[in-house]
Amino acid sequence: MKLIYSSLFIVFLLTGCGHNKQLSITQVSDALVTNAVPYKTEIPFTAGFRYSVYGTRHLNVTNPSYWTNVGQEMSSKFDESVPSSVWILGTLSGDGIYLNFPAKVNHELIKTAETDFNEAIFNEMDKQGFKIWLQVEPGNAPVDELIKIVLDKYHGHSCILGFGVDVEWFQSVDRPDGKAISDKQAKEWLELVRSYNPEYRLFLKHWLEEKMPPNYRHGLVFINDGQSLESLEDMVADFKEWGSYFSDGQVGFQFGYNSDKKWWGQFDDPAKLIGDELCQNIPNSIGLYWVDFTLETVLQPKRVDANDSK
Repeated sequence: MKLIYSSLFIVFLLTGCGHNKQLSITQVSDALVTNAVPYKTEIPFTAGFRYSVYGTRHLNVTNPSYWTNVGQEMSSKFDESVPSSVWILGTLSGDGIYLNFPAKVNHELIKTAETDFNEAIFNEMDKQGFKIWLQVEPGNAPVDELIKIVLDKYHGHSCILGFGVDVEWFQSVDRPDGKAISDKQAKEWLELVRSYNPEYRLFLKHWLEEKMPPNYRHGLVFINDGQSLESLEDMVADFKEWGSYFSDGQVGFQFGYNSDKKWWGQFDDPAKLIGDELCQNIPNSIGLYWVDFTLETVLQPKRVDANDSK
């Protein structure tokens, strides 16, 4: 069957993942045949960081400018990338979830904060041209309700790229690694997300392919957050398998864990080196995110006073 690719997709492969700009025409041709995406994509290539309350307590910062500085520093390492974040605003709590913003909720498994931690930061990210994911760790709380609560609150922000579910924590109370997502669930969640904005995407995160929907790919991004790998070569090989498994879709990667620091800590610029290697080897990569646990080990964002509103 003859395949016809749009010039947009060719440009995406050449410029979307920084290091891929250096591929030869032959390599690009091979990548097109091997990793063709059977639907038009408008998603930008993003580079940034993972935010979580449990991974950033040691940083003791709340000023929005700090977080935009972090994202911009990571993005600056990769040509053509847009500054980004996987922003976890809902964390596992008991059998359910705790959302870090106030909302009217009538569900025993969904708890909310009294004050909004996110709004000022998202306002700054809007101004700075960020594209971020809003992620939840649902536990046994209903994902459809979480999508409504989160996007009712924040869909007006231009920085929002889409919604994400960490599958490790999906119905995870009796399942240590979470419950696998069906094609039906993925399709229904995406349709609900896109009822707020037809350009939104849905990401699903895990390190095991079998936890992902078996066939449904349209509108999805598959993020791998695997860790405890023996070397850069092992990470690239592991993540490359992920990219190949979802070769008819798009993938992203979350890395920088302490469990891998024994080898990435030896590099002068581990964020760039790892990102370049992933882009070179995985042409359907659309996102690189350094995890917050070790953020200031490799990124040196400008520190701003917590009370400085500039």
